Formats: sequence, C-alpha cells, structure tokens
Amino acid sequence: MMFGFNEEQIAWFGLTIGVGAFMLYMVFIIAQLAWESKAGKFGTFVLFLALAFGMVGFIAKMVIQWVLEH
Repeated sequence: MMFGFNEEQIAWFGLTIGVGAFMLYMVFIIAQLAWESKAGKFGTFVLFLALAFGMVGFIAKMVIQWVLEH
C-alpha cells in the first residue's frame, strides 16, 4: 500500500487520469504543430482527426469495460 492506495487503485489512476492528461497534452502539441506549419483549416482537421481516432479507441475501451462490469 502506498499513501493508503492499493496497486489496483494506483493502476486505475495512472491509466485513466494519466493517459487522459497525456491526451490533452497531445492536443496542445498538435495545435502548436498546426499553427507553426500554417497547415490551414483542412490540414489542422486532418491532424486532429488522426488524434481523435486514438482517443475514441481509448474511450471506447473504457466504456466497453464499464458495460461488461455492470
């Protein structure tokens, strides 16, 4: 036990909160990349579309796990 949390709780926190924070950071990085490269509206859309596929997959995994548990 670390700080009153067991291993499962720490893993859940790292997976959900940690990966979620990392996704938000990736949004910032892609926005900065689109801005600096002057990608335009379509280029920015394509960059964020690629990122959105990864995020949708991660969120779908969490939803599927929640549905199967309940």
